[in-house]
Amino acid sequence: MNTTMSEPEGTVPSDSPRHTPVIAAETTTEIPVHLLFRDDNGPLALPPGLGPAVVSRRQGTGEQPKIGPSAEPPPPAVPPRAAPPEDQPLVERPGPVLPGWTGLVAGTCSLAGIGAVLWGTGAVPDVVAALFGVTPPPYRGIGIGLWCLLALGVLLVLFGLGGLGRGTVGHAWVLTLCGDYRGSVRRTGLMWVSPLVLRRRVDVRLRHWRSEPMPVHDAEGTALRVVVLVVWRVKDTAQAVLGVEDHEAYLGQQVEAATARVLSQLPADAFGEEVPTLRDAEKVGATLTKALAAECAPVGIEIFTAQPTALDYAPEVADAMRRRRIAAIDARHRDSVLTAVVDAVDDTVNRLTGRGLIEPDDYERKALVKDLTVAFYTGRPDGAEAWNTPS
Repeated sequence: MNTTMSEPEGTVPSDSPRHTPVIAAETTTEIPVHLLFRDDNGPLALPPGLGPAVVSRRQGTGEQPKIGPSAEPPPPAVPPRAAPPEDQPLVERPGPVLPGWTGLVAGTCSLAGIGAVLWGTGAVPDVVAALFGVTPPPYRGIGIGLWCLLALGVLLVLFGLGGLGRGTVGHAWVLTLCGDYRGSVRRTGLMWVSPLVLRRRVDVRLRHWRSEPMPVHDAEGTALRVVVLVVWRVKDTAQAVLGVEDHEAYLGQQVEAATARVLSQLPADAFGEEVPTLRDAEKVGATLTKALAAECAPVGIEIFTAQPTALDYAPEVADAMRRRRIAAIDARHRDSVLTAVVDAVDDTVNRLTGRGLIEPDDYERKALVKDLTVAFYTGRPDGAEAWNTPS
């Protein structure tokens, strides 16, 4: 009896090498290569700059790890450049000043003391005695002590009377001693300031400065000539006198620079387009005032207004731009006239059709519209001129 035994499912034919499992019910699973190189903490991470970095994988799923971007080493930090030492900021402060009567009294008392010493020693010149009609006592000589007293009296006279000054409205004095700022004096009337300090007078009144025609360019590169009126005053006398060589020349240069910068942001004319232009004097003036005030603040100059008073094209482009402007005005005028004529023709045709005076036929309607348009357009004085003028 021949018995045929069926081979279990999943086994290889008898003619191929037979795999003998070591453990019963053994199953094999494909192991990803990257798992062979992982440590206890996760996938093997290559050193920075040597290859892509393994990001992560979900545990227990056998999922391939995600490869993230290469971890490039951070660039070396550049040490910050040391800032240059700054000078002590100049800020206006009150200077040492006394009322004028103090120096006047001190000088007068010193003169009286000198006269008394000379009278007591008999060292009064004959001319002075004859002038006042007095007879001085006999001369008894002047010792070293009296000479020192006379020298001190002379110094007090020079110091007391030499420091007298007169302050006027709208002006101030900037005081310096050996190159050091000692303060500013804005008082008026008779006052006393030490004669050892150097006084510099500065005008603090409200003033205006009108520029000459300056060459600038608009946003389209068109050459322009502009005149600017600036209303300003000195707000900080220390910064205006000591912070810059000449604050008035500095103001003139900053006006030119700020004007060129502000006017280059907009076109001079729009030629029919609804865009901002330099013809908006209020907006341009506000922008120019703000820009100029920021530039002049470090030197103690306060800007109230900066307004362009004249804005014209340069002579080399004036004729061409004038023709372009006239053409734009003429085009706008023609458009308004044509709009009015079309509205009138439409209203007339609708009325005639509504009252039954004409048949609503397309051919007749087109002919009527054409005839009415020509009649209305040539009937206007400005329309007839535009009709006859070749475009």
